[in-house]
Amino acid sequence: MNYSTIPSPCYVLDEKAFRRNLELIRSVQDRSGVEIILAFKAFAMWSAFPIVREYIPHSTASSLSEARLAFEEMGSKAHTYAPAYTDGDFPGIMAFSSHITFNSLTQYHHFKPEILNVKPEISCGLRINPEYSTVETDLYNPCAPGSRLGVAVELLGEGLPEGVEGLHFHTLCESTSYDLEATLAVVEEKFGKFFPQIKWLNMGGGHLITRKDYDVEHLIKTLQTFKNKYPHLHVILEPGSAFAWQTGVLLSTVIDIVENQGVKTAVLDVSFACHMPDCLEMPYQPDILYQQAGGFVRAKKTDGNLPLAACCSPLIYRMGGNSCLSGDFFASWLFDRPLQVGDRIVFEDMIHYTMVKTTMFNGVTHPGVGIWTKDDNFKLIRSFGYEDFKNRMS
Repeated sequence: MNYSTIPSPCYVLDEKAFRRNLELIRSVQDRSGVEIILAFKAFAMWSAFPIVREYIPHSTASSLSEARLAFEEMGSKAHTYAPAYTDGDFPGIMAFSSHITFNSLTQYHHFKPEILNVKPEISCGLRINPEYSTVETDLYNPCAPGSRLGVAVELLGEGLPEGVEGLHFHTLCESTSYDLEATLAVVEEKFGKFFPQIKWLNMGGGHLITRKDYDVEHLIKTLQTFKNKYPHLHVILEPGSAFAWQTGVLLSTVIDIVENQGVKTAVLDVSFACHMPDCLEMPYQPDILYQQAGGFVRAKKTDGNLPLAACCSPLIYRMGGNSCLSGDFFASWLFDRPLQVGDRIVFEDMIHYTMVKTTMFNGVTHPGVGIWTKDDNFKLIRSFGYEDFKNRMS
């Protein structure tokens, strides 16, 4: 990308990289014989949905708004799951969904009569909790002790409620095919007795198919083996991150350099709290680029927990956000030259999850959204201003 042609701050989707991911995902779908759908909770940039539809036609939603977005912008009804549905939202959920998965038996029994009366063609499912996950970060582990997500096997007895056509588990987070294989073994052991009663099995998200070290061939073999064992089951995967993994950046600019007790902070026109929350929640430390003679180069990562004395190198800078939250900064990077006001700082891999989690805290300027097209041109899709902030604040 030619970063000098892009307004700051801005999220920029790289169309070429995006298409490479989509091609790989479609290949996995075709070779394994499963259905792969896009999870909006990780990527809901609907201006890019025409590109997605060239490869993958369906999506999964977690709310009425996402289900409506699927219907209006993907052109197909959603596979919808939410931890709970409300009476007010449910008519809309039915209107925009082909599949509805329920998080509890209580919710299923409450809404099933409404489905039978209004939309009997909707396929209903239950989210199950196998009480097993390889995810180590509790914030992202849906099978942690006491989890509110999914029905444990002891609650189901010997049979599924009448009308349940599918089961859905989601236990992974940016995980490997070997994690899926291990999870499948547990799911089969605990819930396999119910497989003859259902038509489909949704294996959820967290399959990071497009990561360079992901064993795609092992995934395909695992899925084929499962399908050969249960040929009557329609198998669904709903990765989110994999679609937009390493397909875009968040472009920012240094607007001030602040020094305190020898620690230098480059204050940017973006915020970690508002625009990159995973950096504080996970924490996730992205690679960053900055301009050097001959182009943009990567800064060197340092230990994000360096003591103050170690941060006093003249070429080590913390990246600071532009909100008033005192903790709106992250890590420290080593540069080959002193930073200056006006320098462009590019955060890599900032399209999946990041965009959908942003806020307008403090009313700080929300980054624009653009696409670096396959023809190597920048297309600004959307910019944000005062009215966006005002309308959200009512």
